[in-house]
Amino acid sequence: MSLVLDSAAQDLLFREARTANSFTDEPVTDEQVQAIYDLVKYGPTAFNQTPLRITLVRSAEARERLVQHMAEGNQAKTAAAPLVAILSADNEFHEELPALFPAFPQAKDVFFSERAARENAAGLNAALQAAYFIVGVRAAGLAAGPMTGFDFEGVRKEFLDDDHTPLMVVNIGKPGPDAWYPRSPRLEFDQVITTV
Repeated sequence: MSLVLDSAAQDLLFREARTANSFTDEPVTDEQVQAIYDLVKYGPTAFNQTPLRITLVRSAEARERLVQHMAEGNQAKTAAAPLVAILSADNEFHEELPALFPAFPQAKDVFFSERAARENAAGLNAALQAAYFIVGVRAAGLAAGPMTGFDFEGVRKEFLDDDHTPLMVVNIGKPGPDAWYPRSPRLEFDQVITTV
């Protein structure tokens, strides 16, 4: 192998990790979420943008409101997961760029003065951060169940505001019985990699 990461870590983060569809009732603590964020915040983004926002849905009342917006096949597992996170993109992320990208603080105005440019950048970079977050959940010994099967506008109105675009809902916890569907195929190296 040409990888520095040991085989057990590779399995934990990628080869053995799957989208979980059921969870035990063991809680996911704020300390675990803090540790996950403190690790994944270092993932690279353009201009060091940090548009990802994470809304933890902990209360029974908030969970009930969220479940109503989930697709039918996602409702029961979202209702039962120990923790649910709504991942969204902050379309006003550029306000933090002078502090986050001190090498070129004027990037805020040069590249992101127009809302359309911010929405494009926020969507792409928050999606990168969402992927890091899922890997971070795995690194914490937990399983993630990311979903896009929900009413995006309903979730935005219920939990966010006009400056935030929902990306996905992620169920988080220790995997329960029969948590995994069979592994789906992946494309092979030669189907993806081209050398020019």
